[in-house]
Amino acid sequence: MEIAIKENLTILTYDSDYGELIYKLGYRPLAGVLYFRINNFEPEEPGKIILDLLNGNLIFSNRLTVISESSIRQRTY
Repeated sequence: MEIAIKENLTILTYDSDYGELIYKLGYRPLAGVLYFRINNFEPEEPGKIILDLLNGNLIFSNRLTVISESSIRQRTY
């Protein structure tokens, strides 16, 4: 998390603990966090999702983006 903040990197993760790091402990990566909450997927599926999101109108900066099998939710921090 500290490296992502320092180097302005977006975090891509399957780890649900990032919400706690952001909202309880105050870590705020400017480039955002994408949390994949997907259980069963093909190896190439996360990459396709990211490409679709980059081609869309979503903003990732200062946001926790939760990607599940049925929805995409964002919460600003």
